[in-house]
Amino acid sequence: MWKNRYWVVGVLSAAISTSATANAPSQSLRPVLRPLDSALTAPVPQTVAVSNKGFQRWINGYRGRAISAGVSAAVFDQAFRGVQYNSDVIQRDRNQSEFTKTIWEYLDSAVSDSRIKNGKAALKKHRRTLQRIEAHYGVEKEVVVAVWGLESNYGTYRGNTPIIEALATLAYDGRRGKFFEQQLTAALKILQNGDVSAGNMTGSWAGAMGHTQFIPTSYQSFAVDFTGDGKRDIWSEDPTDALASTAAYLKRSGWVSGQPWGVEVKLPRGFNYALANRKIKKSPAEWARLGVVGINGRSVPNHGTASLLLPAGGQGAAFLIFKNFAVIERYNAADAYVIGVGHLSDRLEGGPAIQGKWPRGDRALTFKERKELQRRLTKAGFDTQKVDGKIGPLTIEAVRQYQRSVGLEPDGYASLTLLKTLR
Repeated sequence: MWKNRYWVVGVLSAAISTSATANAPSQSLRPVLRPLDSALTAPVPQTVAVSNKGFQRWINGYRGRAISAGVSAAVFDQAFRGVQYNSDVIQRDRNQSEFTKTIWEYLDSAVSDSRIKNGKAALKKHRRTLQRIEAHYGVEKEVVVAVWGLESNYGTYRGNTPIIEALATLAYDGRRGKFFEQQLTAALKILQNGDVSAGNMTGSWAGAMGHTQFIPTSYQSFAVDFTGDGKRDIWSEDPTDALASTAAYLKRSGWVSGQPWGVEVKLPRGFNYALANRKIKKSPAEWARLGVVGINGRSVPNHGTASLLLPAGGQGAAFLIFKNFAVIERYNAADAYVIGVGHLSDRLEGGPAIQGKWPRGDRALTFKERKELQRRLTKAGFDTQKVDGKIGPLTIEAVRQYQRSVGLEPDGYASLTLLKTLR
């Protein structure tokens, strides 16, 4: 759960950063600027430096900062017993942004037949617990289970990397040292609170933990003891606390009971794609007057104001998205992830597959190509503000402006065809 989302891709186009092995249906499906936690799939042989004097000096210096922050010397010393510099973690961090995946490829895995089948089985197995959680927090059980399914394949792959060692390595590495040191201090305080032992505090290489992959600061803020045993245990085989903690997080983020995350819609011919903007909100009736209707051809029910989202531009499926879309986004800011959670929850409830067609002949731009696109757009007079390989709102607007200038449909879709046109 990434309240501090420095690594999350704001995926507003079809390109999603992922790992080379992300097609494996068993893995976490968190689209981020790191690989999709291959550490969550199976034990990975680690290449650890046998001796690293610089790392040990950093630990010695950090010990004072941790104690000043409220961590006891005894907890610190016990937690760091046997901790070594983990070069495998650094290798994963370094190789995080080169691989890409289209949104339809992502959804093929996120909402696969097996994931739907396993999700329904999980709903049945934990129905009483999930009903209690839903009644307490007002977050639909299918949504909670969908998060569980995408984060750890319903608890099957929770990660086996020692969290203290991983976070210490990343904090020492320095590239995002301040953030990871903050997470490391929070992890030590979790140990100090007695919720888990250092040996059992495991997760992904980047510090996400448990059934629904909390980072330590989010755990501190939102984890709950729903079983009443005195511990907020998101690591054990019993998923109760993790599922309740996820519901608590969504509820505190503003979840609206009974409201969908979004609804698939059809657009009329000649639609003004400039209206596909998160800042533009209209009632379903107002959208209907513009020709934006549900797949059944009727106005979408009034669930509140909604924005229009075109994750693959005018060539793919279209959605009216409501407040709960933004709530799931608090869990992970990537549009693909939110659509994945939302659509999986719909399927678990018996809803249909997405009806719109995707441009499956396209491939996602690589990280290098996304940066090239931004450079070329800016050079052509359509400033993207940054050249960071992230296709966010500013780049999408630059794409639209360029498309208008050359007589193309201004749908903001950052495609390989568009890049070739710029070349």
